[in-house]
Parts: sequence; C-alpha cells; structure tokens
Amino acid sequence: MTGSLLLDVVLGVLLPLPGGALVGAGVRAVLTRVRRPVLVPRGWCELGTAFVCGMVATAAVVGLVAPARVPVLLVVSVSAVAGTATDVVAGRLPDVLTVPALGLGLVALIPSGALGAGLGGALALGGLHAVVALVAPNALGGGDVKLAAALGGPLAATGWWAVAAAPVGAALVVLVLARVRRVRSGPLGPALLTVSWVVLLAGG
Repeated sequence: MTGSLLLDVVLGVLLPLPGGALVGAGVRAVLTRVRRPVLVPRGWCELGTAFVCGMVATAAVVGLVAPARVPVLLVVSVSAVAGTATDVVAGRLPDVLTVPALGLGLVALIPSGALGAGLGGALALGGLHAVVALVAPNALGGGDVKLAAALGGPLAATGWWAVAAAPVGAALVVLVLARVRRVRSGPLGPALLTVSWVVLLAGG
C-alpha cells in the first residue's frame, strides 16, 4: 500500500467513522440533559453520524467535494442525523440542536469565503419559513423556522438554486410520505435535513 493510498484510507475511513460515532454519542448525551430531554435510542446518532461523516470524508478524498467545503458539510451531517432522530422520537427540534447548527454552519463557511452568501441564505430561508409559520401556525413550528435558517447558510454557499431546491424537495417528500401513510401531513424537519444534505453533497 503506497503512502498516498494509506493516507486516503486514514482520512476517508479510519478517522471519520469512529470520530463521527463519538460526536453522535456526545450529541445524544446532550439531548438527555436538556430541560426537556429527548431520549434517542442508543446507536441512532452514533451509527448515523459515523455513516454520513464517512460519506463526506470519502467524497473529499476522491475529489468530489472541495476541501474548503468539508467543515460545513460535517456540521450539516451531524445536524441532519441528530435533528432527524429527535424529530422522529419527540416530534420537535430543540434549540440545543438548531441554534448551534446555525452558528457553527456560518462559521464553517469562512474557509470557503462564503460567509456573506451564508448570512443571506440564512435570512432568506429562515424568513420564508417564519412567514409561513405566521400565516399557518399549524404547518410549521419554531424549530422548523430555526432549522431553515441553519440550513439556509450552507445551501446559499452552494448556490441560490440550492436554497430553492431543498425546501421544494422536502415538501415533495413530506407529501409523498403522507400519501403513503394516509395521513394529512408529516414532520418537515427530517425531510428538509435529508434533502439539504443530499443537495449539499451533490453540489460538491
């Protein structure tokens, strides 16, 4: 095994998998210690975070993702797993997830020089969801609005097309799942997180 290949294996597999699992375990532990605890089953955050962080690291190693975009992709990856698990288990998106995701997501855009676009995206997507929440309070909660703002920054750094594509794609996912389950609606958070992660990873 050459030195370059060994380094690729270390960066693409050996570091992100256990590192992601440790981060996932830490996030799950934090969720149990907040004022309104969320008891995510053991393994959900650990395995999920290890998998998505491994995907991001592998994409970076093979050249599908620019190195400067890795930090923001990792932030969104951790948020996607924790937010999805929390929304599925408790039906809400607590501030302990959405607020740090917003701040860390913007800070993670600094290496790529996209902080300005990120601020604009956070205001645009967060503002749009805030208006929807005001007009139709039963459709969106405060956590959804904060989540939209947190994802708006990374999406805008990829391109304004991503800011438009992610919520539209998420709405379609929610609609399809609601039809399949024969219910009127479903949670937006998991769909928005998943679609946004896919869009960001595909955007390189």
